[in-house]
Amino acid sequence: GLQLVESGGGSVQAGGSLRLSCAVSGYTSSTDCMGWFRQIPGKEREGVAALFTGGGTTDYSDSVKGRFSISQDNANNTVFLQMNNLKPEDSAMYYCAAGSGDNCYEPFRPRSYNSWGQGTQVTSQ
Repeated sequence: GLQLVESGGGSVQAGGSLRLSCAVSGYTSSTDCMGWFRQIPGKEREGVAALFTGGGTTDYSDSVKGRFSISQDNANNTVFLQMNNLKPEDSAMYYCAAGSGDNCYEPFRPRSYNSWGQGTQVTSQ
């Protein structure tokens, strides 16, 4: 199976930036899409960015569009989430996830992904 490890979280002032990384190892050729999700206690996990690994197409939730950017480094099997102009409401635990096949047609649905990282905390205030 796949192993995903996030890093890069932290605490920043509102308006600041962070870049999250997701290192992927294992059978990576089976992955068709990568997603970044966030979750705060008591709330459902929310998809914020998705990337289709074949062609590099990206998609974003309305809440982060224009501020966040997802990208990949194929040589190092790493996916990034660049977060700019952070707001207090962006504070959450952030998770990366990997999916494959037809599940990728719904990239903001958590059930579309079968491999998850352990999460990294982002706080903006």
